[in-house]
Amino acid sequence: MRLYPAVGPAGVVMLRLVIAAVILGALWRPRWRRQPRGTLGLVIAAGTLLAVHHLAYYEAVGRIPLGAATTLEFLGPFAIALATSRRPADLVWSLLAATGVLLLGEGGLPISLPGIGLAALAGTCWAGYILVSARLARRVSGGGGLALAVAWGALLSLPYGVARGGSRLLDPGVLSLAAAVAVLSSVLPYSCNLEALRRIPPRVFGILTSLEPAAGAVAGLLLLGQRLGPVQCLGIAAVATASIGAGRAAGADTGQGGTGPANGPEDRSARPQREEAG
Repeated sequence: MRLYPAVGPAGVVMLRLVIAAVILGALWRPRWRRQPRGTLGLVIAAGTLLAVHHLAYYEAVGRIPLGAATTLEFLGPFAIALATSRRPADLVWSLLAATGVLLLGEGGLPISLPGIGLAALAGTCWAGYILVSARLARRVSGGGGLALAVAWGALLSLPYGVARGGSRLLDPGVLSLAAAVAVLSSVLPYSCNLEALRRIPPRVFGILTSLEPAAGAVAGLLLLGQRLGPVQCLGIAAVATASIGAGRAAGADTGQGGTGPANGPEDRSARPQREEAG
């Protein structure tokens, strides 16, 4: 059984977020009363951006090739890298990644304007999520903040997801596939993202996500038969090189004790608060 045709984009998003929220909640058991002041706004913002991003991206994939949708989505993190760049090297890696993204988009497949708009919306939301979750990661230790944000996103996705997916959402085959998607596409990567944002600046994180268009293009080839030409292969090499270069630069900064893990001067009001797991 294929999950996407069975319940539609809205159903996939709802199941993905609901199952991820249950797993993260069980792992971290966040306690709202123990969260630092100001966390509520960050949780709501992160959860809302996550839900809208997922829905826009899945709807875009239904209208344009997977590689193109992921390419357009990357423009959000790329904009962060450009807007917050403080060193010439950051700009070089950003421009190289952008060049690779443009090459990946040259697939020769039909692309609809609504699909482009939805993918651009997904990119905007993903950029916002990176910035908000970076603040959330500095304010709350562990994964409690992420668990609350995903739970809020799941709550927002429920009405639309149930309306579109209907009774098919309760099919055992659908639920088993959705659980796998939730773990592999939400629980694990978003937990890793949160830890990364505690250690590197959002601008470098944005450049590192340039690997996503390459992964999307390869997935489109393997799963959907969207073949890559020499130009697309050159684009993959470009974004991979940019990601490696950005990662080496970030490691050098950390080793020299430059700007700090994620934000420069310490924000005393945003010191992580310890959470109890039990």
